[in-house]
Amino acid sequence: MSAALLEHPRLLVVDDDASGLEVLQAVLADEGYELVTARNGREALERARESVPDLVLLDAMMPVLDGFETLRRLRSDPVLAEVPVIMVTALHDRDSRLLGIEAGADDFITKPIDSVELRARVRTVTRLDRFRRLQSERAKFEWAVETSDDGFLSVGERDQVLYANPSARALLGLPQGGVPAEPFLALAGRSYHCEPEAAWASWPAPVSAPGSRFLVRPESSTATALWLEVDAFLLPAPGDPQRLVRLHDVTERLRTRRETWALHSAVSHKLLTPLAAMLPSLEYLSTDEEPSAETVRELAGAAFRGAERLDQAIQEILQYVEAARAPWSDMPFELSGLPALVEEVRQRLGLGPVTLLGQEGVGGLRLRCSKRALDLVLAELFGNARKFHPRQLPALEIEVSRPAREDVTLAVRDDGDAIPPDRLIRVASPYYQSEKHHTGQLAGMGLGLAMVAAIAWSVGGSCRVENRTNRPGVVVVLRLPLVA
Repeated sequence: MSAALLEHPRLLVVDDDASGLEVLQAVLADEGYELVTARNGREALERARESVPDLVLLDAMMPVLDGFETLRRLRSDPVLAEVPVIMVTALHDRDSRLLGIEAGADDFITKPIDSVELRARVRTVTRLDRFRRLQSERAKFEWAVETSDDGFLSVGERDQVLYANPSARALLGLPQGGVPAEPFLALAGRSYHCEPEAAWASWPAPVSAPGSRFLVRPESSTATALWLEVDAFLLPAPGDPQRLVRLHDVTERLRTRRETWALHSAVSHKLLTPLAAMLPSLEYLSTDEEPSAETVRELAGAAFRGAERLDQAIQEILQYVEAARAPWSDMPFELSGLPALVEEVRQRLGLGPVTLLGQEGVGGLRLRCSKRALDLVLAELFGNARKFHPRQLPALEIEVSRPAREDVTLAVRDDGDAIPPDRLIRVASPYYQSEKHHTGQLAGMGLGLAMVAAIAWSVGGSCRVENRTNRPGVVVVLRLPLVA
């Protein structure tokens, strides 16, 4: 909506006669209008382009550029063409009025001016024109909302849905006609999980801390996960407060971040070893002036073997990233294989022993989460534990429990640095990175924990990050659903 519709009506008063200009200003001074003045036609066109008035009071008889020609030029300007114009003239003959009508005048008032008549005409024209322009702006807004790919809903004080555009109805599985009787959260809960739970506790009030609200439709056998970012804006409606709710599909954005994170994880884990074998040999060959033939053969052989491993690692990385595009729950993971997976990740990262607790009571159960996804999760959590440990020697512990029939919980604990409270509430947000000196690179706990949470949410589980209460360290609690 234009600024002019939100302020007092702006009037452009044009008269070459100083006394006539003063009379017009005096008559309109107490009516609450914003007055802009001009002394001739050219100046009037300049002022009109600068201020875009709601109404022009235009004297007909002026030197240089008379009111009729000024009006013609206003009507030829695409920005000013629709601005209403009242011609102020001393002419009473029929031909002059016809000339004004042909030029595009909306109304006439004759000199000497009747102050009551002038106020009434100006009030009527500005009110009608502002209503027409408001209707036009509203029509544009409604068209934009109705054709938007984003879902838009109007929600009342009791969370009742008052309006939903076609995209919102499609995203929530609603019929295209009528208003649903259920509250918004109940409608969303049919197909989506509200994540993170803490951000939704205050709905429909704004999120109390920096972060976002998401509706996540978990993966299924027939569909990939769908992510909707939810924003709510309080509308200044009289009586029953209303909120405008936007549902923005961020699935592709999350998928891109997921693939990028998988690539970074694969590169950092798989390339270091072959590079470590190659670089010392190549460095020695490049700095030693007269190495023996035997030394050259040995070093060249070591570099070649490192290059072979590097080539193999690159091929594995390409396969790994390609696999990262597949659903996280495409192949359920047998919990009996958790000790072997933990050991595999531990050795790959060069960490000390990892204590595994509670494994006895979950034999034969299958997680709705692939081995590849769980590998990424454990590698990220173990890597963070080392990175944020004062000596890079974390003592890691994983406790497995089954709090509900349909779920298993994995609590991964370390003994490193705690997360500052202001960051703790945001580390699981898919768009937050917690490192102090973040430069846009992927390395860092923020993106990793966000993707760990994203994996849990995508398969229908949850993720909670806490500082340990009885000792230093962090615990990440993953609730993952079981395959029925």
